[in-house]
Amino acid sequence: MSDWKFAQKDVSEELAQIHSYSMKKHQNGGDICFVITVKEFVAPPPGQYARFFAQADKFVNQKNRAASSYRAGGNSLLDALCALQFG
Repeated sequence: MSDWKFAQKDVSEELAQIHSYSMKKHQNGGDICFVITVKEFVAPPPGQYARFFAQADKFVNQKNRAASSYRAGGNSLLDALCALQFG
């Protein structure tokens, strides 16, 4: 366990480490740039099953009329990023 996690004294504090990423996808004949933020919680917040929570700055899969969610969770950083379904 990383040292930063010991700074949380109570679960209600929802301490999280922030990971930032950028990604460029070619969709609809152009490039769309995404900024992705992943929060790595010490413990999952109430109502959330996973410690990792990814959020993109816009909806993903914009080539489809029903764009996919821009938020996803997972049990690892990789799971959370992959769950965004950039396909």
